[in-house]
Amino acid sequence: MSLIASTDALAQFCQRQADADFLAVDTEFMRDKTYWPKLCLVQVAGPKEFAAIDTVAAGLDLTPLFELMTRGRMPKVFHAARQDIEIFFNLAGAVPTPIFDTQVAAMVCGFGDSVAYDSLVGNLTGAHIDKSSRYTDWQHRPLTQRQLDYALSDVIHLRHVYEKLHVRLEKTGRQHWVEDEMAVLTNPITYRTDPEHAWRRLKVRGGGPRLLAVLRELAAWREREAQKRDVPRNRILRDDSLLGLAAHPPQSADDLGRARGVGRGLADGRFGPDILAAVRRALDSDPATWPHLPPRAMLPQGLGPLTDLLRVLLKTKCEQHDVAQKLVADTDDLEMIAADDNADVPALKGWRREVFGEDALKLKHGRLSLAAQGARVKLVELEK
Repeated sequence: MSLIASTDALAQFCQRQADADFLAVDTEFMRDKTYWPKLCLVQVAGPKEFAAIDTVAAGLDLTPLFELMTRGRMPKVFHAARQDIEIFFNLAGAVPTPIFDTQVAAMVCGFGDSVAYDSLVGNLTGAHIDKSSRYTDWQHRPLTQRQLDYALSDVIHLRHVYEKLHVRLEKTGRQHWVEDEMAVLTNPITYRTDPEHAWRRLKVRGGGPRLLAVLRELAAWREREAQKRDVPRNRILRDDSLLGLAAHPPQSADDLGRARGVGRGLADGRFGPDILAAVRRALDSDPATWPHLPPRAMLPQGLGPLTDLLRVLLKTKCEQHDVAQKLVADTDDLEMIAADDNADVPALKGWRREVFGEDALKLKHGRLSLAAQGARVKLVELEK
């Protein structure tokens, strides 16, 4: 069992992987009590060698690992990569490239929407993964043998999962489908946390520019405080409390103390003056700078039945092509297609148009029909 805890050992391991055909990568981290994820272990497996890197070991410099993650054309293979990549981006300032996400590839290969890793391993390799160590304390040292076995088994199996999915993609010619999906994961913007944009992650279902201006200022203040103190956002102030304060901006400590989810303790404490100052900044700002929610598309009445037909077509076509529905279109896409032949949705572009979009437009304009054939649905081309 290889556990790397020194810079020299890490540099040597990374050098041996420099010409690998691919690298399977996984991480163990803790985030329940912090804003920034605390990286505790990185597992890396090339085709011939694997190791766990003790990222909390005293004096360990991770530079050789970060350089390896951005070197050459070898795919860096992750499963459900986003959180792992976020960690590398925050620590090294760069996104590993190129990336191959086996969860996305599995969706392209017909394993359903967001397939769990242990299910994918079992389906492709027949192996069983013991997940009992998943939620252990990865910061505590020394790590147990059971923890190391669990951590390394993930990347050991990930190698085989990658190889089998890679073969399937080559046979079906769908490599570019996966590459298209990697564009978001490899874009650094995906992982940047700008406090001024923090309000956008809140589920605002309505409200005018004044409410949004206060919410933007409060969310930015909370984000900066959470980052500075390295605590989860809700340890500063909960989402519902932010939304309540934006809807009814407090003018005084008494107002703040009566706000739902705040209370006198917080209002009279260290955060009270900061919250009131944030509200005041928002209300005193130029209304021309206040944000607006994007206008909701006003869809024509009576599209429900057509949208339902498109949903049946989507399911049928995805079963035919053995690809996850989630990857092709969602309900909003279907509604937009029902309303507009030129809707700006992914389902009418690229490979998705070939799989579904063209037939969706044919169905909409009466050039294609759906018919039951026993327990299945078949497509019937109609004369123009």
